[in-house]
Amino acid sequence: MRIWYDCTKSARAAHRSGLQRVAGRLRDELGAVSGITVLPSSGLEWAEAARAQQRERGNSDGQDWFLTPEVFAPAERPGFAEILAQRPCPMAAIFYDAIPLKIPHVTWPASVARHPAYMKMLASFDLVLAISEASRRELLEYWDWMGLEKRPPVRAISLGADFDGSVRISAASGPTQPPVLLCVGILEPRKNQTFLLEQVIQKVGADFEPHFVGRMNPHFGKPIAAQLARAARASRASGWCRLLRRVTGAGRKGRSEARVYYHKHLSDEALVQLYARATATLFPTIAEGCGLPVLESLWRGLPCLCSDLPSIREIAAGGGALLLPPNGADAWARAIREIAEGGPLLERLQHEARARPLPTWATTAQQVVDELGACGAVV
Repeated sequence: MRIWYDCTKSARAAHRSGLQRVAGRLRDELGAVSGITVLPSSGLEWAEAARAQQRERGNSDGQDWFLTPEVFAPAERPGFAEILAQRPCPMAAIFYDAIPLKIPHVTWPASVARHPAYMKMLASFDLVLAISEASRRELLEYWDWMGLEKRPPVRAISLGADFDGSVRISAASGPTQPPVLLCVGILEPRKNQTFLLEQVIQKVGADFEPHFVGRMNPHFGKPIAAQLARAARASRASGWCRLLRRVTGAGRKGRSEARVYYHKHLSDEALVQLYARATATLFPTIAEGCGLPVLESLWRGLPCLCSDLPSIREIAAGGGALLLPPNGADAWARAIREIAEGGPLLERLQHEARARPLPTWATTAQQVVDELGACGAVV
């Protein structure tokens, strides 16, 4: 099987967004599947090349497919609609989520503008692969709302937990004091870092270090970055007071002894080192198509305290993740306190995180190949 793999946006991207990381990881693993030839493509040139190969070689070595992991509206690629109408081979797409339609007020305006046409366009493909069952339902519900009767099959696939190709952590590391709780994600309202800062941390009443890592969303992220920077500076300035209270035993009951750290965007190597120091991770997001940070945390043997959302619920069912009500400050503070103080909850979540099965990107790629092979689409 030959797969024309769409790299139009990723080829010119200035930074690696979550979508581009998914696209790159899937491309690499598809290339390792036996019998699969991945042909990276940009723009529309692939279509004529695919037609030429079909004429020259026929289809004796298996069905050709076009697969796009990118998000775009037809108007952003003039001529793409015509290719869909007269396609040289079956066409499939990865679908992530309907977040721009669900929370447009905190979503990049260009994404909000393109998403209706993008989700409608997907109904013209031969197969859509959604990154979770929750995401799959969102797409089908949107098509129902639009009244689209002609639609392709939509299958749910599982994304891999081994993003950087590292060996899975299955043994406990030595405890770090005070406990490090790590929150990784782009700085934007959807990821909800300000909820932790404004409503949770001061309610915890335990000694711990919340560490925030993530590049800044250029449209929405500046106030969040400024708030994190102020909190980190205030933590440093009050460090001597905290030390004095520890020495004298005069800590203020009911007040969190939290020292905030803001790392901006770390290198992959530095982030791995920070994960190695962490006791658990925090993921207070308000909307997700999958929840990859939860999977990546579990891969590193770290429990994750995360928002109770449909897509994350699918991951948490296997253990190691504690579902908490989105924006439920009291519940989050209690859970963080239990984790920071150690004890049965932390031990249970650690055991579950290290013992449970987790998908890899190799299994994701095989799922994709199996779904393409089973689709039976004919041009």
